[in-house]
Amino acid sequence: MGQTVKGAAMTELHEVQITEGKPLLVSPAQSEPGKDAELLAARLSQDHGQKHSVETPYGLVTFTIHGTPKPKRPAILTYHDVGLNHKSCFETLFHYEDMQEIVKNFVVVHIDAPGMEDGAPVFPIGYQYPSLDQLADMIPCILQYLNFTSIIGIGVGAGAYVLGRYGLSHADTVEGLVLINIDPNAKGWMDWAAHKLTGLTSSIPEMILAHLFSQEEISNNTEVIQQRREALSTAPNLSNIQLYWNSYNSRRDLNLERGGDVTFKCPVMLVVGDQAPHEDAVVECNSKLDPTQTSFLKMADSGGQPQLTQPGKLTEAFKYFVQGMGYMASSCMTRLSRSRTASLTSAASGDGNRSRSRTLSQSSESGGPQTPAVPTMEVSC
Repeated sequence: MGQTVKGAAMTELHEVQITEGKPLLVSPAQSEPGKDAELLAARLSQDHGQKHSVETPYGLVTFTIHGTPKPKRPAILTYHDVGLNHKSCFETLFHYEDMQEIVKNFVVVHIDAPGMEDGAPVFPIGYQYPSLDQLADMIPCILQYLNFTSIIGIGVGAGAYVLGRYGLSHADTVEGLVLINIDPNAKGWMDWAAHKLTGLTSSIPEMILAHLFSQEEISNNTEVIQQRREALSTAPNLSNIQLYWNSYNSRRDLNLERGGDVTFKCPVMLVVGDQAPHEDAVVECNSKLDPTQTSFLKMADSGGQPQLTQPGKLTEAFKYFVQGMGYMASSCMTRLSRSRTASLTSAASGDGNRSRSRTLSQSSESGGPQTPAVPTMEVSC
């Protein structure tokens, strides 16, 4: 396995040449005449998913499938945040041009939390909404229904917590986790009191906006803020959204511990926007995880929802992440990846004492998925 080392301003990054049996993408030089048509078909397939519902011990859950299962490859499974559903949370990312080259090679499953799907009926007064732990316990029912054996999870906010809880309790079915804006901690008494006080002066839509976006974005009243405020204020299922919101605020501590028994057994990529509302929580989460399994991506100029505001950067990071699990050859790097290789810089790791470079593209010579044994780092991009 050869390596080409490219200098960066502050550190070095490694572009690893990989020979493997499971190539995911092809370089422009290797393009076939029908590639453009394939990419177009992949994009169209993202617009016409198959919607399913399955009964679980905690109620009905709806999910949408894009693509067909690929042999010996996990499904990409997503879970959205409060105030969003799978479309408003992930369509921008999964419709991004470079993302098509990845998703056309995996089956994608988007889960909607109960009552969050388009056209969802309003739950009756007194309905007991599932806890986040129970939402995680719904996932095995979905995988059993689809006969899927493993996943790569992508979760945002409350959805990141749900996938994190699932990853802890069903480690044998999770090959990787991308956790955006995760807060693994239960609310303390001070947080609970502040939440109650805020509820006296702010509407549910405004409270959720403050959860989703940075104060700068809200103050600037950006286009995405205007769209989301309008969507929340006029949502026919706002009472359902409030139930999901209440479950999130009642979450239990994941009790993650570096070097302890409670930790993720798979590669994890933590993502947060610079100055995002959950920045401190994600930094703390990073300090609790195994540094040989964890990547930490702090994205500048992305606000509270990087999958909406910086889909290109997140797509590139996801490519490296998937590559690190052996599903991507380095020769598959797109023009975007090549042009940005020199601009990615690594900062101090969780201990803050030394700077390390991070390679997100490692694979065994045999081509099988391999867990990258490299230290935690923070990438600012």
